[in-house]
Amino acid sequence: MSEILKQNKSGWEGIEEELKSKIFEFSKQYIEFLNKSKTEREIVTNAENLAIASGFKHLDEYTELHAGDKVYYKNRDKNLYLAVIGSQDIEAGINIIGAHGDSPRLDLKPNPLYQTGNFSYFNTHYYGGIKKYQWTAIPLAIHGVIVKENGEKITVSIGENEDEPVFVITDLLPHLAKAQNQKKLGEAIEGEKLDVVVGNIPIKEDKSEEDEKAKADKKAGKVKQNIMRILNQKYGITEEDFFSSELEVVPAFKARTLGFDESLVAGYGQDDKVCVYTSLRAILNVEKPQRTAVCLFSDKEEIGSMGNTGMESHVFDTFISEILNKLRVNRPNLLDKVFCNSKMLSADVDAGVDPLYTDVQDLENAGFMGHGVALNKYTGSGGKYNASDANAEYVAQIRKIFNDNNIKYQLAELGKVDVGGGGTIAYILANKGIDVIDCGIPILSMHSPYEVASKFDIYQAFLAYTAFFNN
Repeated sequence: MSEILKQNKSGWEGIEEELKSKIFEFSKQYIEFLNKSKTEREIVTNAENLAIASGFKHLDEYTELHAGDKVYYKNRDKNLYLAVIGSQDIEAGINIIGAHGDSPRLDLKPNPLYQTGNFSYFNTHYYGGIKKYQWTAIPLAIHGVIVKENGEKITVSIGENEDEPVFVITDLLPHLAKAQNQKKLGEAIEGEKLDVVVGNIPIKEDKSEEDEKAKADKKAGKVKQNIMRILNQKYGITEEDFFSSELEVVPAFKARTLGFDESLVAGYGQDDKVCVYTSLRAILNVEKPQRTAVCLFSDKEEIGSMGNTGMESHVFDTFISEILNKLRVNRPNLLDKVFCNSKMLSADVDAGVDPLYTDVQDLENAGFMGHGVALNKYTGSGGKYNASDANAEYVAQIRKIFNDNNIKYQLAELGKVDVGGGGTIAYILANKGIDVIDCGIPILSMHSPYEVASKFDIYQAFLAYTAFFNN
């Protein structure tokens, strides 16, 4: 009877020490990548460096492409597309794995710096789906870029090193929080209260300055003036330079191994950086595939995939079109034919079963930690609304690839029907005619400042993506 029943048990059971060592070593490298890649720009920079070290060259360096060539293209420092050219006629389709590099966070507003009382703050606008109360009273860091009017770009990263200051969003003490405690969980902390403390010392007054400009500056608040003075000395910026900046507030926590048995990884942004890293490592190992292998890292997934760095843009189409041009095969409608014959894994994480909150899951159709990668035939919400629903034939093909390569996998949904739901970039690529299924790993505390993943699942994702590329 056991031969006809699907066995769904922990991958840690009966694991050999050699494989366990490989899993732990891979996760160590993943943690290192996670700690230096907290934003989409950092993801792209670090992934590009690894790709170049593995023999990838920018698409512009090629005048003509041939089987085995490794190419990449970068879009506005927020998207990265990588490809290894296959020996098979590209019209027969390509194998694509797509993940997203952005994660829920707080963005500084265009006019962020202000003073109220004797504190100066950065005003923020949260990005993506967060539980606002989770972002108070934790150490925060600021990452991003400031672009001056002359085009000079200043990279900012402060709050990560032990000798640097951190930042914080304050919260009420429980002794005075009676009214706050009576509010609904989602309403206790307002979005406009997610402002980051950046200073408390007033500027030292220059008694000789009595002109109108000095008087106007004083109205801005002495603490704010002092913070702006510090920023001007450190980065050479003025307050107007905030207009052309992208500064993100992220947790200052380091990703770490979790548990006495060291079986888990805790860290910020594992949705979806875990899929970025595992798919990146997979394509770096691809040498001479039959079908052209393509890996992409998109932006803006957490807020709808819009904009010229989101998956809804046509930049990815342009990348593939340029490959067709440099293969010397392009012709009208070929791009459409390539997409219609292509296969894709939408590499995004799934909601893992938390034993403390099983009431939101259908346990027969849920992703368990340590049980391998999770395939989601469809996401969406309610009646599969806004979902890409993979057809049975394609699911069977993916099953065969995974079973033939001893990949441990499970089929899952994102919670019970009518409880909630979610989406990925899958539908956008499916709209091009590509066969797509979601394939990621289960995560606990998703969208929180400190998410949890299984080291076993992380390694299985790497193996799954490698097998897919080589199929």
